[in-house]
Amino acid sequence: MDSEVDRYTASTPRSAELQAEAERYLPGGSSRGTAYFAPYPFFVERADGHHVVDVDGNRYLDFMLNATTYVLGHSNDRVVEAVREQAANGLSYSTPHESQVRLAQALCERVPSVEKVRFTNSGTEGTLNAIRAARAYTGRHKIAKIEGGYHGNHEYVSVSVYAPLDALDPEEPTSVAEWPGQPPSVVEDVITLHYNDIESTERILRENAAELSCVIIEPVLSNFGYLPADGEYLARLRELTTELGLIFIFDEVQSFRLSQGGAQEQMGVIPDMTTFGKVIGGGMPVGAWGGRADLMDLFDPTDGPVVSHAGTFNANPMTMVAGLATLDQLTPEVYERMNALGDILRAKLRAVFDELDVAVQVTGIGSLFGIHFTEERIVDHRSVLRADRAMQQKLFTGYSMRAS
Repeated sequence: MDSEVDRYTASTPRSAELQAEAERYLPGGSSRGTAYFAPYPFFVERADGHHVVDVDGNRYLDFMLNATTYVLGHSNDRVVEAVREQAANGLSYSTPHESQVRLAQALCERVPSVEKVRFTNSGTEGTLNAIRAARAYTGRHKIAKIEGGYHGNHEYVSVSVYAPLDALDPEEPTSVAEWPGQPPSVVEDVITLHYNDIESTERILRENAAELSCVIIEPVLSNFGYLPADGEYLARLRELTTELGLIFIFDEVQSFRLSQGGAQEQMGVIPDMTTFGKVIGGGMPVGAWGGRADLMDLFDPTDGPVVSHAGTFNANPMTMVAGLATLDQLTPEVYERMNALGDILRAKLRAVFDELDVAVQVTGIGSLFGIHFTEERIVDHRSVLRADRAMQQKLFTGYSMRAS
């Protein structure tokens, strides 16, 4: 590892300088927790297609694509042209623009659960407002989420996201605060569930149904290496939430890249509400939530609203036109090709690790994948935690060091 680090520092001196300067003004040198890695991150100068180039001229094949955002690659010609044309006509306004109607129409026509939709500026805001709607509609305050599941950075989903094994009950899903000083009431109001465990999930939901407003879940759980939920588990969750009067929310901020209708179309399980981000903004800041008309009408300002929602840059035309230019290019044939490439990549990764006799679980679906150094089958948060994280870091570091 030392030699790899030496190779990296020798080839990225300007990034080292920028990191040192950044740390004078920004805690840790950035405004994004995932942007840092030791000894320091490389600073990007430009991007094109599926590559990024750093300030020292090193070129990297970009598997992250800004956390799955750039489904068409960086600097897609049609997206760039749409943004350039809109910029000449104004970046944002205090009144609506037709582009928000067209992007909303595209989502309503593509996604099975979405009758109406509303835009904001991040996936975090999308899940926050979907949960707010569920609480207002049911009159109940508690929510249920998957232990280890990530739904953004607001208070009520920041429970048991990165909880270590020693903080968890050996048998039961455990609600754990993410940082010191988090109000105890937040932890008390968030019920956690074991992913893919039908028996315990049903028991916990029935025990708490009188106080629960909703269940929120990623149908393809990003924190678990894009592990898709078991079909039987999702179908039973749909049945249970309907029976118990709970709002069922799919967080498709990342999984929406699987098909025109997202994971719900592919898996055949339709939630009450869906949250979006990343892909639907074409690289511009974006978030959204949509679903049944009766739920979305809680935000209708023409007769209320029951729940208010404002934001200076919500549905700004720069984001809307970038999103439209992206979705217009995502035909069924494009999704089929991307998903086939994902299948090939996962198969080749497994073959390489088998040849090296290294115990690895390669997870994922469609164009999404994850790597876990363990002999144990990955099924939930705890099986992910038991994998060798140090080995995973070495793989990442080695790739970054050799990328140039």
